[in-house]
Amino acid sequence: MIMKKSLTIALLSLFFVSCNNNSTKQAVETGMQNGVEILYFHGKQRCITCNAIENLTKETIESNFIDEVQNGTVIFHVIDFSDSKNSAIVEKYEIAWSSLLIIQWKDEKEFPYNMTDFGFSYAKNQPEVFRDGIRQKIAELLN
Repeated sequence: MIMKKSLTIALLSLFFVSCNNNSTKQAVETGMQNGVEILYFHGKQRCITCNAIENLTKETIESNFIDEVQNGTVIFHVIDFSDSKNSAIVEKYEIAWSSLLIIQWKDEKEFPYNMTDFGFSYAKNQPEVFRDGIRQKIAELLN
């Protein structure tokens, strides 16, 4: 029974890791013509605030920008910066710690906005302030 549970957990972990690597590969290789790309970088050890930043960002995007996600003008990637497979994008954005970047793409040129301090200030203790700030920033960059 324990062996079966361990195997199931291992397979699910492998599935989620491979999904994250695919989205990271897309972010590095393709970028965007026009739109907003949200990159959340994390390490292997994750604190409550790190998890809150990721979860609240995802919830905010899914509840406010579903049409934009479906048409590809808003993209969200979760990237493990400690995984060597992600070294190109980690180096590109000079990531050394958990970070939240919102990138505006205009005519294939990128304009990154670092929202890390904002995330660590509000995600855990004031989630509504965090959600509202992320929603406002994405909406502003889409216009």
